[in-house]
Amino acid sequence: MGDIEAPDNNRSRQTIFHSLLPSKEFITSRKGLLLLGEVVMSFISFVCFAASTAAAFVTAPLIEFLAALFLLFAYSTKFNERFKGFHWPLMDFLRCVSASIIFFIISIISVSKYVDGASKAAGVFGFITTIFFALDFYFIFNELADFLKGGDSSEEPPNTQGINTGDS
Repeated sequence: MGDIEAPDNNRSRQTIFHSLLPSKEFITSRKGLLLLGEVVMSFISFVCFAASTAAAFVTAPLIEFLAALFLLFAYSTKFNERFKGFHWPLMDFLRCVSASIIFFIISIISVSKYVDGASKAAGVFGFITTIFFALDFYFIFNELADFLKGGDSSEEPPNTQGINTGDS
């Protein structure tokens, strides 16, 4: 009939649900937006490939969707900070490079070889997904290059324009 513990139980369910969602700070960051775009576009490509006659290519979007979803979860919950043994940016860089190459190749094949509309849509969404992954590996590469040079990627670069500050 009436359960006295129900309101507290409902709050704990909401807390568990909110802990699984990405944080607002991460989702609004550049990395969060790129990962969210990768997840959404990989899923759309997966659905299009599954509905097309080019269904042989359905595995690549599925694997990339799951990998991007895992990294979205890992970065948003700071799971990556608990495991220092992995070099997460390098792993993410390799994932993005391989995904962009694979998506580009299967998109070209699906657009050029197959004639049905779902294959064409899968190819177009694959090209858009390629752009997301390419942008992500470009930004990761710049961060890794700054790290390897010994600089801190979070610092602003010094201004070398020679702006007059009024001290002349």
